[in-house]
Amino acid sequence: MADQMRGREHMSPRRVLVTGAFGFVGRWLIAELLKRDASMEIIGWRTHDEGGAAVDARVEPVAVDLTDRDTVFAACAAAKPTAVVHLAAISAPREAMLDPRRAWDVNLFGTMNLADAVLASAPTARFIHISSSEVYGGSFGRAAGALDETAALEPLNMYAVTKSAADLLVGKMAHEGLRAMRIRPFNHTGPGQSDVFVVASLASQIAKIERRMAAPVLYVGNTDVSRDILDVRDVASAYASAVMLPDGQGADVLNIASGRSIKIGEIAERLRSLAKVRIDIEVDAARVRANDIKRTLGDAQRAKAVLGWEPSIPIEETLKDVLDYWRERLATSQAERVS
Repeated sequence: MADQMRGREHMSPRRVLVTGAFGFVGRWLIAELLKRDASMEIIGWRTHDEGGAAVDARVEPVAVDLTDRDTVFAACAAAKPTAVVHLAAISAPREAMLDPRRAWDVNLFGTMNLADAVLASAPTARFIHISSSEVYGGSFGRAAGALDETAALEPLNMYAVTKSAADLLVGKMAHEGLRAMRIRPFNHTGPGQSDVFVVASLASQIAKIERRMAAPVLYVGNTDVSRDILDVRDVASAYASAVMLPDGQGADVLNIASGRSIKIGEIAERLRSLAKVRIDIEVDAARVRANDIKRTLGDAQRAKAVLGWEPSIPIEETLKDVLDYWRERLATSQAERVS
């Protein structure tokens, strides 16, 4: 009888709960998950002010406020997930700085609500918490090379502080039965990212210049800082691999990083080289962050060993795709206004 039960469980489809499912990374993750397993059942949590249209007809959209503990418990019990990918967060550092209480409520206490709910109603589910490389903060300044997962957490901004607190909370709850995996992705970009982030901001500026919606000047912030930058599609692949891990396999903490660091000034130059018109580059003092980390660089050898994951998309392809996304988005927007 026990063997039959295990057999039926093995045949049951995965039910994956994705918070932040309708955001930038969530959409790419869902596409990757369904590509790997078309029979997978996905419950996509969204905020009440996000659109209700699903990223895929096979995704069940559910509006949930992570800060509402009772709602989170009820929605998690209804979902009955076999795995949870917790993406939802106040993810823009400036937004967290301007409204720190909201950042704490969502990034820490929202995570607490979800983790408690999973322990209560889906204790066997793998809980994949998406943290951030920003938790390392000051550790980057002392490192001679790439940081691995043993580096100290020394957050330097409000976003990083709230994410560090959530990271530590999930680690602590792992000792209390939560089947947790903490993933710390380094900077990532790609088609669909908001232009509050640097690569998308540069690409959107160029697209506007090409359409004569702005003067031919590309405004940048700190050009000398270097970042370990990934393509969102590679990041989504790593998260999907974590979901697909067999029971009993995994790791406590994983970095997702390229192992290469590139200056923001070089990113701007590469994007400018793709422009269809002549563009000058100027440093905008308003975009310069005084306490910016000089360089980020991650060691993702553990992710390679555990997930079999390595980044595969070159930065040149990523930049071209981001710029093309903004070109298409502006063209569509203008066409809609004309019609």
